[in-house]
Amino acid sequence: MSQASGWKWSDEQTLELWRLWKAGRSVTAIGRALGRGSSSIHDLLAVRGGIAPVPRRRSTRVLSLSDREEISRGLVAGESVRSIAAGLGRPASTVSREIVRNGGPKGYRAAVADQAAWDRSLRPKRCLLAQYPVLCEAVATRLALQWSPRQIAGWLEREYPDDQTLWVSHETIYRSLFIQARGALKKELVAHLRTHRLMRRSQHATAKGQRQGQIVDAISIRERPAEVEDRAVPGHWEGDLLIGARQSQIATLVERQSRFVLLVKLQGKDSSTVVHALARQMGQLPAELRKSLTWDRGTEMAQHKVFTVATDIDVYFCDPQSPWQRGSNENTNGLLRQYFPDKMELSQFSQDDLDFVANRLNQRPRETLSFRSPAQALSQFVASIP
Repeated sequence: MSQASGWKWSDEQTLELWRLWKAGRSVTAIGRALGRGSSSIHDLLAVRGGIAPVPRRRSTRVLSLSDREEISRGLVAGESVRSIAAGLGRPASTVSREIVRNGGPKGYRAAVADQAAWDRSLRPKRCLLAQYPVLCEAVATRLALQWSPRQIAGWLEREYPDDQTLWVSHETIYRSLFIQARGALKKELVAHLRTHRLMRRSQHATAKGQRQGQIVDAISIRERPAEVEDRAVPGHWEGDLLIGARQSQIATLVERQSRFVLLVKLQGKDSSTVVHALARQMGQLPAELRKSLTWDRGTEMAQHKVFTVATDIDVYFCDPQSPWQRGSNENTNGLLRQYFPDKMELSQFSQDDLDFVANRLNQRPRETLSFRSPAQALSQFVASIP
């Protein structure tokens, strides 16, 4: 039985709560479905940090209820411990400890003994990070640098290929952060996660769409060369604006092959301002890294022809309301919200500030790059340029 806000939950109700949560339902919707207040739902979810408990299963190595019933019948029939153990195919010492632990030969009851064993199996077990302080310190240090748990897990395997005591799954890191009863990582480290959430959200939770606009003579993404789509050649970029309070904004650019990030300070959102700022920034790149730019339908790129003349970079536009066509840029903008939350005034940041944040992202290992960093991936290409 679980408990939240003074109300006891049956196993069936608890399973249904977690099923709905994993399906992406809100706390309020789950409360309506179960006939309970949203505060009760939130309290139960918060105890586990939004991470569903692993269903308990009995190990095949321990005594089962049927084994204990055989022990009970054997004792009533006056059989010896060795005889009972032989019938079960168990060591005599196992059967002897079982009897002594649960009332002795005269007081042994199979059902009572089985329930007691099940209750004892609930005793807390130390998590992996609590067992290995060096590993815990390595994880905590990189969380403080805003690395994601998945990046940390991949980096550890790459950095210490021969020492599995320094390996840990990203799921274990999340559990150690969100389930504070484990006590391995400080709760304050949650603030370094991109989302700043105190509970794990379902991957099925809904997300907002994106805006659209009208661009004259826009070249569709469907006309983009195949080499852009398969990320075979560096130099193809995706871009968008990150919007803050009072219509402040910065431009975000991501190189598709290496996931290298550039951030551009903007003095305004009008097309002339945006285009000239982008042209100035991207004009500093080697010619081999200036092949194409994919943008959404925002009117800030209405002067895309001016940009192309200035940089020799072809501009392609996504279909309306199709953010997945700029997947790398959408993901990067999500990462940037860790540094620039919604409703933050973005005009306060200098270009040096933006370069610092971009460098942080470019130094993080990425799973899609076999846990190399974007900076490493791009520098290898730049070094090969004659």
